[in-house]
Parts: sequence; structure tokens; C-alpha cells
Amino acid sequence: MLERDIERYLVKRVKELGGAAYKFVSPSNRGVADRLVVLPQGVVWFVEVKKVGGRMSTLQELFKRDMLKLGQNYMTLWDMDDVDTFIKGVK
Repeated sequence: MLERDIERYLVKRVKELGGAAYKFVSPSNRGVADRLVVLPQGVVWFVEVKKVGGRMSTLQELFKRDMLKLGQNYMTLWDMDDVDTFIKGVK
């Protein structure tokens, strides 16, 4: 399974909840999460998508640490089952 397939599935599932999963790109800040998931009621998540067997880069790990330190919602999803679990948890 490719990361792009997992990302597409995430976007689809988030839309089903009435939210949006924006592709998050910050040219001068490498390591940012892949998606900014915006849900109803003002809930926002930074979501990194990886395929099983992949690994997070050092910059991605630093971004994750920084977001958690700031009290932000952050999640790494490794497969479609993770996406389903994430969606169940944010409903």
C-alpha cells in the first residue's frame, strides 16, 4: 500500500465527517505533517501519513514533538485501519 493511497482514503473519510484534509506544505519548514485535518466544532489535527515499513525523518519527529509540546493534536497514520481508528476517535 502506498502513502498516497492512505492519504486519499483519509481525505475521503474526513469529508464524510463534514471536514477537510488540506495538503499541508510549508516550503521553509521541512518536516511538517502531510495533512491539516479540519473538523466541525473547531477541531484541528496535524496528520502524518506513512506506509507500513516506512519511517519518520528526524525533522518529522521534531515537528511532532513541537506540536505535542504546544498542545496540538498530532497523529501518525500507517495504514487504512489506522485511518478508520482515527475517524472513530474524532467523531
